[in-house]
Amino acid sequence: MRLFFALWPDDAVRAELARWSRELHALCGGRTTRPENLHVTLAFLGGVEDARVAEIERAADTAGLRACTLILDRAGYWKHNRIAWAGASLVPPELAALVSELRGALAKSRIGFDAKPFASHVTLLRGAREPRAMPALAPVEWRLAGFALVQSVTLPRGSRYEIRKSWKG
Repeated sequence: MRLFFALWPDDAVRAELARWSRELHALCGGRTTRPENLHVTLAFLGGVEDARVAEIERAADTAGLRACTLILDRAGYWKHNRIAWAGASLVPPELAALVSELRGALAKSRIGFDAKPFASHVTLLRGAREPRAMPALAPVEWRLAGFALVQSVTLPRGSRYEIRKSWKG
């Protein structure tokens, strides 16, 4: 199974991100991320054997998120993979600490994950054209109080993400 740890938005944040997605789609085209799949990835594990899930959850039990607010206040575009995204200019120290603790616990437990530096972003569009300029979008305030272990389930019409377990701060 394909797993990752993520911040999972509430309905109000999800609605704002879906609105951003529609605005960017008008400029860039591409495929919009389905609103129910919008998230911020904390650590991508990739393919994992069923037998290791309990070990992964135990590792995550040692990490915690103190409540904080993530302000998504900028849109961006990654040319190399044609992704348009919403991101934060500043990562709250509480979120940076969570990412460090979580990734440290995974490494200590010898659980493999993508070790690319953390990028506080939500993928809004895939296969998008590069816009002449990214629009200024109204900031989205996202109150963070926990994180989740998520499974990616492949379907004929794309992936569906299912929360396997949540941790509250």
